[in-house]
Amino acid sequence: MSSNHQQANQKDSHQAATPQAPHSFKQQPELNFWQIFNMCFGFLGIQFGFALQNANVSRIFQTLGASIDEIPILWIAAPLTGLLVQPIIGYLSDKTWGRLGRRRPYFLIGAIFTTLAIFIMPHSPTLWIAAGMLWIMDASINIAMEPFRAFVGDNLPKSQRTQGYAMQSFFIGIGAVVASALPYILTHFFAVANTAPAGEIADSVRYAFYFGGAVLLLAVTWTVVSTREYSPEELAAFNAKQIDAEDETLARTRTRKDYQFASFVWMGLGALLTFAIWAQDLDKQLYILSLGIFAFGPLQLYCALRLGNSQPAERNKLGMVFSVVDDLFHMPKAMHQLAIVQFFSWFALFAMWIYTTAAVTSYHFGSNDVLSQAYNDGADWVGVLFASYNGFAAIAAIFIPMLAKRIGIKLTHTVNMFCGGIGLISFFIKDPSLLWLPMIGVGIAWASILSVPYAMLSGMLPPQKMGVYMGIFNFFIVIPQLLAASVLGLVLNGLFDGQPIYALITGGILMMCAGIAVLFVEQEIVDQNDQSAAVNSKTNLTTKAANKVN
Repeated sequence: MSSNHQQANQKDSHQAATPQAPHSFKQQPELNFWQIFNMCFGFLGIQFGFALQNANVSRIFQTLGASIDEIPILWIAAPLTGLLVQPIIGYLSDKTWGRLGRRRPYFLIGAIFTTLAIFIMPHSPTLWIAAGMLWIMDASINIAMEPFRAFVGDNLPKSQRTQGYAMQSFFIGIGAVVASALPYILTHFFAVANTAPAGEIADSVRYAFYFGGAVLLLAVTWTVVSTREYSPEELAAFNAKQIDAEDETLARTRTRKDYQFASFVWMGLGALLTFAIWAQDLDKQLYILSLGIFAFGPLQLYCALRLGNSQPAERNKLGMVFSVVDDLFHMPKAMHQLAIVQFFSWFALFAMWIYTTAAVTSYHFGSNDVLSQAYNDGADWVGVLFASYNGFAAIAAIFIPMLAKRIGIKLTHTVNMFCGGIGLISFFIKDPSLLWLPMIGVGIAWASILSVPYAMLSGMLPPQKMGVYMGIFNFFIVIPQLLAASVLGLVLNGLFDGQPIYALITGGILMMCAGIAVLFVEQEIVDQNDQSAAVNSKTNLTTKAANKVN
């Protein structure tokens, strides 16, 4: 089917639902397969950027002279930029409307800057320039990526959102398979060198970054030009009942005194931890944690000053910073419950991303020398392993909705996370040629992490704040990564003699903790979303729409 024909179909379906009045309820139409395909295709490119980063940045850092102990602190760029950028972009995209729509301008801007950063990264002459480029790259990727989650919530009815998030997971898997394996493919099939003189990045890595940057820009551009967004008026009509219900319960419970008291508590706790780290001469990476706790205090004090004596209905007029922080404290209950699940999941993933190269090269290939053939062969094999788990994730994404329909969405996520946990623990396998077997479990868990929490959550979010709440939800991805960057090096040195293989074992245990934690999410919240995920037939969709009207 051609792009023009797809756009025409989408335009017709959208126009058919255009409301006559902003708050007259209209049923949001289903989109066809190709419309969902086009809408999610940009994630293929975004994942190219992430996969190249995850599989190769530790290698670049070590090549430029970083020690194992320094790698976590250098990786701090990735979660910290996500923590700052995603809620801001979510808030701005909720309030944006122009020729390119609501979310798509951010897709395009982020893709352009990410591509430039990807092209420059493998030419970094020093370690700190490489670390700075990681900051720029990750900030740009977050600008492009954050609105994609809200994009699904905007454009798809609840009955199709699981399909939309599964399609995103599929493209994430496919993109990561190719991107992660690129250095290995270039070396073994095109004879591109995977070694280089001291302080230089191997050609296989350079060319992989060039190719990945081009794919990212082209894939995101395809989504921008081949899709259309609903206007704010159309979205208001589709969600009139939900918006009206939220307007009736607009009153907030957090007062100016609450913010003031909490600000001093957070600043006091942060100051005490900072002093303790200094007095005991603890690992400097812990300052990330203590200063982060302290910084949340002034932020709340600012909110107290902005709030003043304002009425609840006036809170949305107090600016972006206040709105994001206030929404954080008044987020739906499902987000509180899923926060614990996300914490364990993403701590485990971050441990895997930053330590797999060091673990495999040292434990399985027996080398820590970045100039040696053994080290670089091991690093290439890590790219293949990362490609394999993403390939397994793409396959798992097809079957997760089916499994959720049979055993429920909570138990599905539990099973998937236990698969991932067992996979990471199995890295004790000594034969590197067998490491693709643990990656089956990791891939299943990865597909579930990318889809199930969002499917559980999306139906609970206020439609007019879909972007900002998706950005806030990212806090529970970022905070465990910040904590991992702060303490993982300390834990490895203190308990495991600096052996990186134990970071993967720790990650496996935490993945299984995430599988247990999801069982404590309140049943009625899960049931509501699981029902939406299981609706695949026109009959069920019609029944659901009729219930909404009534």
